[in-house]
Amino acid sequence: MSAKTVLITGATSGIGLALVEKYVALGEQVIACGRSTQKMAAIENKVFQSCLFDITDEPSVKYAAEHCQGLDILILNAGDCQYINDPIDFDSKAFADVITTNLTALGSLLEHFLPKVKRGGQVVFVSSSATIIPFPRSEAYGASKAGVDYLARSLRLDLRKHDIDVTLVHPGFVRTPLTNKNDFAMPFMISSEDAATRMVAGIAKRKAYLHFPKRLTGLLKLFSLLPSSLWQRMILR
Repeated sequence: MSAKTVLITGATSGIGLALVEKYVALGEQVIACGRSTQKMAAIENKVFQSCLFDITDEPSVKYAAEHCQGLDILILNAGDCQYINDPIDFDSKAFADVITTNLTALGSLLEHFLPKVKRGGQVVFVSSSATIIPFPRSEAYGASKAGVDYLARSLRLDLRKHDIDVTLVHPGFVRTPLTNKNDFAMPFMISSEDAATRMVAGIAKRKAYLHFPKRLTGLLKLFSLLPSSLWQRMILR
């Protein structure tokens, strides 16, 4: 079978880099996308093609897409996390920055890269298990990822006639540069490599929804069924 062409945003660290390594090992043609010149230089010799751009810079996104050919899998993985530490002194800039990076930027990525996805292809949205129930300080991050969830589910309906599948991914706590900044307990944390292995397997099966590790996501789903006063006390601990 001929190699598939897989484009991955946020490919220079965390889950994105682990995905690059998994797909390269499988012999796929990987197009790695990132904004760090130094980090891209470290992987550009390992991949089929590298694209240097910031997902929030629409002209750069458009330019990169013009230099990409047909895609079998488009993985929209790049993202950011900032917390709202004081709800009374609400940080509107941090809120806007996170919404722009995690949600608004997907608009230009879809505008320019979705037409490159072949019939029979897939689009993968990396969201978060933080959308299952609300978490403290996560007003910006959670709202952005909740928007990603709706976008993915709605787009799945509209892409059926184009024979393009959509996979929505809800990772739990994954050891990445972003989670390394967290100052709270992160139960059932897994490595980026473990997360990538689960994603590659689920994408290959063309699953509509992936969530892991199930010890965490199952617990959060259970919490969501409890009376709000009860699960809120648990989360606030």
